[in-house]
Amino acid sequence: MIGELYEEALRGSGPVEIEHADGRRRPLPLRDWLAVRPGDGGLLDRCEGPTLDVGSGPGRLTVALARRGLPVLGIDLAPSAVALTVAAGGPALCRDVFGRVPGAGRWRSVLLADGNIGIGGDPAALLRRVLALAAPGGRVLIEAEAPGAGSRTEPLRLRSGRSVGDWFPWAHVSADAAAGLAAACAAAVTDQWEEAGRWFVALRA
Repeated sequence: MIGELYEEALRGSGPVEIEHADGRRRPLPLRDWLAVRPGDGGLLDRCEGPTLDVGSGPGRLTVALARRGLPVLGIDLAPSAVALTVAAGGPALCRDVFGRVPGAGRWRSVLLADGNIGIGGDPAALLRRVLALAAPGGRVLIEAEAPGAGSRTEPLRLRSGRSVGDWFPWAHVSADAAAGLAAACAAAVTDQWEEAGRWFVALRA
């Protein structure tokens, strides 16, 4: 979820909504991204060694890992998100996950939290990319949707009271579809858990 409206939301300029193609709207869950919330604990505990937080947003997980003493880097396309992360004490850079990323091939853990497996609308392409960024034997930690929710790609856009953003593709992957996705990317599910109503999957190449 990128663009000027996301930047506005991060700067506190006013409420922003996510709009679906069928007209449904829901608030951009910015508050969930600003501070550690229920369900984050198990995800953070499973991070081993140098960790890359992809689509790190305002950096709650990046900052939490830095406070635990783990080498960590958040990457996000939004300058305001990166600025918030750095201000809170977390290392972060403005980077596209499909572009040049520091430490490629050396990250022991790669995070795709908050449904970020949806970035770009092609979860297989994204998973192959983050597996390439991971170290040999490293793992990818994904926040998925609940089993039975189904997997799909849909167009979304951001909307405020003043303006409307461009449509962008976003994918949804349910926890019970993760094994098939992993197999298509020469990976395998090694762990799956639920915490505070949120579902997570760990994969290794």
